[in-house]
Amino acid sequence: MEMWFSEFHTPDVKHSIRVNRHLYSRQSEYQRIDIFETPEFGRVLTLDGNVMLTERDEFIYDEMITHVPMSVHKEAKDILVIGAGDGGVVRELTRYDRVRHIDLVEMDPMVVEACRAYLPGNACRLDDRRVHLHYENALRFIRRCEAKYDLIIVDSSDPFGPSEGLFTREFYGNCYNALKDDGIMVNQQGSPFYAEDAHAMQRSHKRIASTFQISRVYQAHIPTFAAGYWLFGFASKKYHPVDDLDAEAWNALNLRTRYYTTRLHKGAFYLPAFLEDMLKEVED
Repeated sequence: MEMWFSEFHTPDVKHSIRVNRHLYSRQSEYQRIDIFETPEFGRVLTLDGNVMLTERDEFIYDEMITHVPMSVHKEAKDILVIGAGDGGVVRELTRYDRVRHIDLVEMDPMVVEACRAYLPGNACRLDDRRVHLHYENALRFIRRCEAKYDLIIVDSSDPFGPSEGLFTREFYGNCYNALKDDGIMVNQQGSPFYAEDAHAMQRSHKRIASTFQISRVYQAHIPTFAAGYWLFGFASKKYHPVDDLDAEAWNALNLRTRYYTTRLHKGAFYLPAFLEDMLKEVED
């Protein structure tokens, strides 16, 4: 008998992946956590029935949410990561020798436990001496921080359920206060293609743009995410994501990547007309 995992992107659209084995299933205090073995995408992590990552395409998401800000802020050393309990963002950050301290705030310790056991390619650097794990509510954690971080990466799930508070004006204001004078915040902004996702993206961008001096949106193509088209937000007190990119300096680091390049970096900020119109609508 065939087994398939299906995720509804809208009530009328679903994405299905053939499953070989159901490796892990637990209900935590916050959410249901499942890990599947699939022939096409390798191991797949889902939370409450939504795909968080697959072994096949996670490198796209993790590289784009990490290397874009790190190539702009050449002195980023103290970093806060919110969510990302799978470890993929931390894995990318620890490749930089200049990074001296990473606070990883993950609400659900069961996510980290599951990824250590079944997704070691992501969780492989969680024990790096520079990484400090905090199992607590990110909203409470960040309220205690002031001018502490060079970079904040908000790798949350979608703005519904447990992560809803990470898309509020109050949260973005707290991130602003937690950053140093030249700090950067990046976050996942979802997909602009389906109506409900597009509305959530606009609402989030409006709140970020009203908080930070510089606010831009950039894009990547991730096959297993909604519509295969995903957005990230870049918000900064000082640095422009394209004008302040030092491609020569980043390339001199000789970091091997599978998706991110400094050429792609620039192109990621050139958006299609329909998306530019959606962003202008809320900016104005």
